[in-house]
Amino acid sequence: MFNQDIIPKLESIKTPFYYYDVDVLKKTLRAIKAESDKYNFTVHYALKANANNKLLNIIKSFNIGADCVSGNEVKKAVECGFSSDHIVFAGVGKNDDEINFALDENIFCFNCESLQEIEVINTLATAKNKIANIALRINPNVNANTHKYITTGLEENKFGINLWELEEVCNQLPNLKNIKLIGLHFHIGSQITDLSAFKSLCLKVNEIQSWFVSHKIEIENINVGGGLGVDYHEPDTNQLPDFAAYFKLFNEFLELRPNQKVHFELGRAIVAQCGSLISKVLYIKKGVSTNFAILDAGMTELMRPALYQAYHKIENISQNTNTESKILKYDVVGPICESSDCFGKAVNLPETKRGDIIAIRTAGAYGEVMSSAYNLRDRAKDIYSDEI
Repeated sequence: MFNQDIIPKLESIKTPFYYYDVDVLKKTLRAIKAESDKYNFTVHYALKANANNKLLNIIKSFNIGADCVSGNEVKKAVECGFSSDHIVFAGVGKNDDEINFALDENIFCFNCESLQEIEVINTLATAKNKIANIALRINPNVNANTHKYITTGLEENKFGINLWELEEVCNQLPNLKNIKLIGLHFHIGSQITDLSAFKSLCLKVNEIQSWFVSHKIEIENINVGGGLGVDYHEPDTNQLPDFAAYFKLFNEFLELRPNQKVHFELGRAIVAQCGSLISKVLYIKKGVSTNFAILDAGMTELMRPALYQAYHKIENISQNTNTESKILKYDVVGPICESSDCFGKAVNLPETKRGDIIAIRTAGAYGEVMSSAYNLRDRAKDIYSDEI
């Protein structure tokens, strides 16, 4: 990713900053469109992964919709020009103001997670004399085999309507005159690299579809969510997920009814590999059993390692060309006053010194969007490959 031409340019920019490779993003989007279009699948981008304006405008240009989990994400999608009939609004806790805004924008669909939520949307839609399209987010109780903090499809999770609640929900829908059921929505988790989890989801969706058929309820749209993972360990070797196998699996195992459309909500898989967090070494500190490389970026710029011990590849791009440098182990840490402010322990790096530039890879998803001003930190800048 970092060739010899780009490194001097990166070294001249004040750190820390997020560096986005626009070519990688476009390459990813072309691959997604090529594979999803084979089956006439509809893809929405999950704004929660990264809501950077420039990235959103590029994504929108590939005729990809928007998946939002807050009212402000709906507003951002509208502001960036996503068509309202390609915007879906999910989230377990939509407030009245958010729902009203989405109703005013005539979005494609609300993905609903409880009967009470559906009743609230019906009341608000009635006041506006509007019909709200909804999909039922159903908890399929499928294990995504991923980190417990990003698993969302089990009965123990807060998300979705449980299978045993379906009868009551569907019995109430005819009484809600300003609600139109147009779909079913599923999402089992994030950073899923074992595609067998998606096969299990397909089989469960087929069972649930049969239940709706037996109750003579027609469903137009099946939204299978997202969750496709990326390779954090080898971001150059495996720059793109296997989109061909991913979409082919759903085409093979999902049993669709006539004229049904399939929707996906990809976030991380679209933007993760195009972004890196670029930082500078402030100090090298020798500890009792390890060396510390103390950076000017911290958990305020990339929360994932502190939040759930996530791995990111860490590279000293100032020393990459020096093949004679001996390799040492470093705990790569930030300046924040928390012991959890650590990007990686016992990381093998060329002998590192103050002023070296460090790239923390695969930070395009859940990096910038989760950043904070804790310790009254300045916000890191955005730098784009086509602007330097």
